[in-house]
Amino acid sequence: MESDASTSPRRRSTSCYSDSGDSSCSEPFSECGSDDLSFTPAAAAGIHRLLLSCAAEASEDAISSLVAELECPSQSLDSLRRAAMELRLLAKHNPDNRVRIAAAGGVRPLVRLLSHADPLLQEHGVTALLNLSICDENKATIVEAGAIRPLVHALKSAASPAARENAACALLRLSQLDGASAAAIGRAGAIPLLVSLLETGGARGKKDAATALYALCSGARENRQRAVETGAVRPLLDLMADPESGMVDKAAYVLHSLVSSGEGRAAAVEEGGIPVLVEMVEVGTSRQKEIATLSLLQICEDNAVYRTMVAREGAIPPLVALSQSSSARPKLKTKAESLIEMLRQPRSPSLRTRPAAVVAAE
Repeated sequence: MESDASTSPRRRSTSCYSDSGDSSCSEPFSECGSDDLSFTPAAAAGIHRLLLSCAAEASEDAISSLVAELECPSQSLDSLRRAAMELRLLAKHNPDNRVRIAAAGGVRPLVRLLSHADPLLQEHGVTALLNLSICDENKATIVEAGAIRPLVHALKSAASPAARENAACALLRLSQLDGASAAAIGRAGAIPLLVSLLETGGARGKKDAATALYALCSGARENRQRAVETGAVRPLLDLMADPESGMVDKAAYVLHSLVSSGEGRAAAVEEGGIPVLVEMVEVGTSRQKEIATLSLLQICEDNAVYRTMVAREGAIPPLVALSQSSSARPKLKTKAESLIEMLRQPRSPSLRTRPAAVVAAE
């Protein structure tokens, strides 16, 4: 059924979608959030010396001493917290310290902290590993130390929101190591947890979840299938349709990675994604117009039914305008022209043979 303005799920708006005001067509993912440890004034005064020392380069002996404290079973809880926090801060403030901590064997005891019953120790462990993973040379060491499953467990059940968000960031960084690591993170159960964080997290949590999902789904085909099966498409479309979310670009890029598969294309259509993408071509920023056009190309390829749905949604006029725009990149104009040609091909004379789920999506 062809939708009209009163029944279309699209949000008609005279203003452009915008996450950040950046109209470039580069990927919209900045580096994932990192350590945001803060203290009350009273607590800060008590550890002033520690903060000053952590901002500087630490000696190998000092780092080795902290690692030994973490490995000593007789240490008190307060001593463990202090040692873990100091390693966390050393890794946060100084790139050379990240290398020294890994070289001193600090990764494995930090990984063990992820399963500790004390929430603060767990948070220090998660965030210290996040800070260490900023250094590319440390990523393989962290994976080899068995950090993936404990980080996924922290993403699921850590007591503090900061620990859960930092676990998502650490998994993102580890997924950048190689496709095998991205696949291992998916197999460990991270995808459903990230989708849940995308749905229910705070502003930072949603952004971190989208960034991690993009990295995982780009790095391993099996993760794209997991994300679709987990129901990632619906919250992505909700974020894309809501300019106030601040997540339009990020969600659109994750969706584009999902529609590279047949399952992802079917889910996007069934969940009402075509109207959202067409409106993005109409009123989005340059970057949003481009990613929406690419997603529509994926959806329409080799599927006459989907082409009919896209054309009936009114995609051709904004695509023509895009192809003739003096400000659009030549590559984007070419993609728009390809999609226009595809949509003008002979279409299905009847939509009566479409799957019931597709009909319902309209």
